[in-house]
Amino acid sequence: MTSDVKKSLKGRGDFLFEIGCEEIPAGMIVKACRELKALLEKYFVANALLDEGSAASSIETFGAPRRLTAIVKNVRLKQEDVVREITGPPKAVAYDAVGEPTRAAMSFAEKQGMAVSKLSIIMTPKGEYLAAKQEVSGKPAAQILAGVLPQVIQEISWPRSMYWTGLGKQRFIRPIRWIVALLDGKVVPFAFADVVSGAHTEGHRFLGSSKIALSGPQDYEPKLKKNFVLCRPAARSKKIETEIAAITKKHAVKVHHDEHLLEMVTYLNEYPSVIIGDFDPAYLALPDEILLTVMRDHQKYFGLESKGGELAPHFLAVINLPSDPKGLVREGHERVLRARFADAQFFWETDQRTRLGDQLPKLKAVTYESRLGSYGDKVERIRALARWLAEQWFSAGVSQADVAGSDRAAELAKCDLVTEMVREFTELQGVVGGLYARAQGEPDEIAWAVYDHYKPVGLDDPLPRNLTGCAVALADKLDSLVAFFAVGAVPTGSSDPFALRRAAQGIVKIILERKLPMSLSAAISAAAKALKEHAPKIEATEAVQKQVLNFLLERAKFLLREKGGFAYDEINAAFAAGADDLVDAADRVAAVKAIRNMKNFVPLAASFKRIRNILEKSAGGSERDHATVSAELLWEPAEKELHAAAQRIGEVARAKKKNRKYREALEAVSELRPAIDAFFDKVLVMVEDKNVRANRIALLGNLLKEFSTVADFSELGGEESRPA
Repeated sequence: MTSDVKKSLKGRGDFLFEIGCEEIPAGMIVKACRELKALLEKYFVANALLDEGSAASSIETFGAPRRLTAIVKNVRLKQEDVVREITGPPKAVAYDAVGEPTRAAMSFAEKQGMAVSKLSIIMTPKGEYLAAKQEVSGKPAAQILAGVLPQVIQEISWPRSMYWTGLGKQRFIRPIRWIVALLDGKVVPFAFADVVSGAHTEGHRFLGSSKIALSGPQDYEPKLKKNFVLCRPAARSKKIETEIAAITKKHAVKVHHDEHLLEMVTYLNEYPSVIIGDFDPAYLALPDEILLTVMRDHQKYFGLESKGGELAPHFLAVINLPSDPKGLVREGHERVLRARFADAQFFWETDQRTRLGDQLPKLKAVTYESRLGSYGDKVERIRALARWLAEQWFSAGVSQADVAGSDRAAELAKCDLVTEMVREFTELQGVVGGLYARAQGEPDEIAWAVYDHYKPVGLDDPLPRNLTGCAVALADKLDSLVAFFAVGAVPTGSSDPFALRRAAQGIVKIILERKLPMSLSAAISAAAKALKEHAPKIEATEAVQKQVLNFLLERAKFLLREKGGFAYDEINAAFAAGADDLVDAADRVAAVKAIRNMKNFVPLAASFKRIRNILEKSAGGSERDHATVSAELLWEPAEKELHAAAQRIGEVARAKKKNRKYREALEAVSELRPAIDAFFDKVLVMVEDKNVRANRIALLGNLLKEFSTVADFSELGGEESRPA
């Protein structure tokens, strides 16, 4: 560390902050840690206790089931003293003709709490003004933090919170039991929810001390570790992974990989250890999906597989203890899992007594949404849409399109919602339907379509594995979008209760990745028609359909940016030329990206912007751009050359576009640059002769229209817009 840095760190200290409470739900801890860091940074910087962006200062937050922790390095122990210069009235107003202070000067001095003689005259851009210089002493950091920290705790947002009777608006996710607040080894005194801050933390609920004295961040981790708390998630995760590896190696099995479950158990335990348990191999007769769901979602167990990939009759449990020497904990977990598997087996056998399709009438009694009828109504809408989609693909020459199969899969898709299995294990909806369909003799194509029809859920999720599944998935998601938009349930920035963004993202992902030929507007119109037939009180008007289309296009742009790596202006340029066919639009985006590094790109884009500006500003420009260009009114050689080049290059570009060779079409367009440059160098568009002016505007209008059918060059930025 340099002497300058050491000098700058004088008068600073480290801050340890811990909120100790009852067990926080594991899925909420990561977000809470992020918010805690952001809040501390906001308040520390705002109060000049930290230098924003300083390499010497840092804020680190992490969490465990019973605590949220922050360590802030190099906090200023006292705010710096500052000198403030306050400007008063002009000198001409503050003093009279003989130099005596006026009432304005005296009032200003009184307001600043100082004598008039202590005021000074300063020069400003507006002239000479009276001014007062005040020295403001910095406050001690402990004093500031005592007021700030209760606000920080209060502002951490949770999906739901607990309120304390008699304590006003103070709230937190769970009852707070202790608070540690140490700055440079000294307690920052404050209280929240009747808990007073101090210098003591608690160890493991059963194995550690209930009162551990701390002096600061330096002894926080080691003292907690001695009391069976690994406070850092990375340390807990590493311990779990190391023990899983050792157990699987010893028993010659491999773990069923699950990153989400690993994160969950990391935040469920303060001192995790891994144990192996067994279950009756007879339960392996149940589908793997059911067994793994019971283990993962209900018990937080890892499934184990044999070296050949088959599910093995064992599981791994992560316990909040150092070990289980007598096997009592293992026996308890085995007993609980045995009961859960017995339930699943009972549900499987009970549901098999009724064919999946025979469950359909029961959906009439299950409300989908109060304004949109029952799930039975939704099934009919999905069937109509799935048939329509399959017909479109069949007409477009997609050999795998199966209209009857898509209808059957859509008919069965929601039937598992009324089965005993899904009532108990809701995570398996769709999956259970596919398993039952296959077990009851439905063709694999239909069974897999039912199984997959909720896919994809996220950006990285797989698509339905066959085209029939894609038809049902698209139909389901399109119906949801159009129906909810029709009743005004449109997502906002902070609210999307019906997961419509996820549905739209799934639609776009399926279309783009499967390269499915379809018109978005026509599909939305088909969904609106199905809605009118099976929910007659609800109508998706043309305005609603346009709203849905724009919503889908925004998600398409998002996907192309996030997954495709395309720049904003590349996407906007291609979409401006039309995006009803998303696959075609994506091909054009790729073509724009490919040609933007050509030497003609920047000047040509600038020229197209100039053309658009001229057309927008010209009187009647919107009409002139469709007018016929009169060759006899082309006077200047440069405009004649541009007209000839546009006709010559336009013919080439149209042929390339017709064959979807968009890059070659754009390369051809780029050859216009010399003619356009010469035109703007030598030709004045807005001449006095109104006929010549109109002809030149028509030339530019037709040029823009003709050469913006692949991408609108005027939407493209310059060098600064290019992706890195």
